[in-house]
Amino acid sequence: MVAGAALGLAAPGIAVGMATSVASAAFLRLIRSIVAPLIFGTLVAGIAGAGSMRAMGRIGLKALVYFEVITTLALAVGLAAVNITKPGEGVHLTKTAAEVALPAAHSDATTMVEHTFPASIVDAMARGEVLQIVVFAILFGAACAAIGAKAKPVVEFCAALGEVMFRYTNYVMYLAPIGVAAAMAYAVGSKGAGLLWNLGKLIATLYVAMLVFVLVVFGAVILVTRIPLRRFMAAAREPFLIGFSTSSSEAALPRALENMEAFGVPRQIVALVIPTGYSFNTAGSALYLSLAALFVAQAAGVHMTLAQQLLMLLTLMLTSKGVAGVPRSALVILSGTLAMFGLPLEGVAVLLGVDTLLDMARAAVNVLGNCLACAAVARWEGVSLNSSGGANVPGVEAPRIKP
Repeated sequence: MVAGAALGLAAPGIAVGMATSVASAAFLRLIRSIVAPLIFGTLVAGIAGAGSMRAMGRIGLKALVYFEVITTLALAVGLAAVNITKPGEGVHLTKTAAEVALPAAHSDATTMVEHTFPASIVDAMARGEVLQIVVFAILFGAACAAIGAKAKPVVEFCAALGEVMFRYTNYVMYLAPIGVAAAMAYAVGSKGAGLLWNLGKLIATLYVAMLVFVLVVFGAVILVTRIPLRRFMAAAREPFLIGFSTSSSEAALPRALENMEAFGVPRQIVALVIPTGYSFNTAGSALYLSLAALFVAQAAGVHMTLAQQLLMLLTLMLTSKGVAGVPRSALVILSGTLAMFGLPLEGVAVLLGVDTLLDMARAAVNVLGNCLACAAVARWEGVSLNSSGGANVPGVEAPRIKP
């Protein structure tokens, strides 16, 4: 990131040359190739694998309701923050010739609703219509859950497809250092040093919005459900720091499972809520996605009406369910959303330059949100968390976790 910015400032002619342009564009094209199969595989496997609502039971239903409320609030906070600070103004992004040929977002309410339903899933995947892919995947997953055992091979295939795409994403992200340097060099070289001010403003907006969200929304959940704050902070501290330092919520999963059980949450709740939350309770990623998408719109000089912003919020609420717990995976979802709304994908290249700093915050909030969801559902089930004995978590008393 620093090397790319330095090259863009010192030698803008070289920075906007063919080498950096090709490297940045190639990395973005690889990211776009992940979108459709990743969303389809993870959503179908998640919905069908969970079974029907009746089979999931009371705990699963409560967890899903909680996930949707928190994710929606996160999206709303992100939209409010970016509308207040307007970090994208003055960047002047432009579309490529191919992007200009693509249809823009639909402004008519009737057309927008109609456009969410796919006539062909193959066509939707080919054109990158993310919302259509999500709608098809939800209905397809529900049908698999309704059929039951007969759909097992299909569900297993979708689960395997999701795992393959996670690994594919990891392979693509090995190229991230090159892609980040090229993207930052090209962006600074072509837009000037002023871009660094906009990106700094974006980073500050994200971190302040995350802090407000944690204090207000998570704080309200802790207050309403009467979760013991000190003991919860001791239990969630280590998973939170692992997520922040590695930019990966997946890396914190084992410790989160162990610590929340040591915190006093029954094993059956821990086993259901935290793994499900990694797909359905990505509050940090949702907040970032809404903020980043509108940042690109501002940078491109595109005024989005309230109806378009609400449609974007709905799209992100659904597509964020397919975000993997690996670094920079939110860029995959963002690229699909930008294409749907006719916004320049150059915005992804600009964001890629500082994505490491952004990814740390959203991964940490994702982990903290899943730990809190686990405790909140336990309290919703009437579990007392005021006293437990713990040998594995400093400051937390809970029984020793059995292998």
